[in-house]
Amino acid sequence: MQPRFVGRLSLADAVTVSNAALGFLAVVAAPTNAELAARLVLLAAVADGLDGVLARHVGSSAAGPYLDSLADVASFAVAPAALVVAVVRESWGIDGLRPAVALLGAALFVAMAVVRLGLYTAHDAKEDTTEGVPTTLASVVLGAVVLVGVTGPVALVVLVYVLAGLMVSTITYPDLLARDALIMGVVHSLAVLVPDVLGRAFPYALLTLALAYLVLGPHFYWRSTDEASTDERSAERAESG
Repeated sequence: MQPRFVGRLSLADAVTVSNAALGFLAVVAAPTNAELAARLVLLAAVADGLDGVLARHVGSSAAGPYLDSLADVASFAVAPAALVVAVVRESWGIDGLRPAVALLGAALFVAMAVVRLGLYTAHDAKEDTTEGVPTTLASVVLGAVVLVGVTGPVALVVLVYVLAGLMVSTITYPDLLARDALIMGVVHSLAVLVPDVLGRAFPYALLTLALAYLVLGPHFYWRSTDEASTDERSAERAESG
């Protein structure tokens, strides 16, 4: 007897499921190897981008949108929160007010990420804009911060609270253009594969790009009508093909 998913899920869905598995591995690695956990979170973000490309070019399935949100909960809600808790506890321990504040912030991050993913699936999935900081972007910021060596507990706790609030804000973010997503993907992959090269140049570059989009994207990164039309035509050709 074949498993139920045979013939029902696409290649894109398989990549989505691997995204969830990477999130689990990041949670397991976080207490003993924060850098490895950060790299796994960032690798999950690469997989998240890849499944979207595959879905546009080779098709997805009816289960695809649901699998995507479920996988994102593991990789971009639970995993980055576990990473922050692990790093903070290494400095502050597990008892007292400060660890409790950090744990509350991590729990809030997970809750707001889940809310944001649900709202995105219900309202924004078919649009070229979205309200609130994407969970993937929030997780990339946290992962890149750890990977460049910023592991001060105060900075991480403040950042996790700020990102939790921004994920459910009404700030509107436009989708990345294809060329910019490609550039981001290349830098992203290099940050995961060779994080120590040239004084951690690629993790720093990734963090810079992520923060630039986080802060400047809603105000300055808006596609022109011609660019949007070109992207839509490309997507339509890919879907029809």
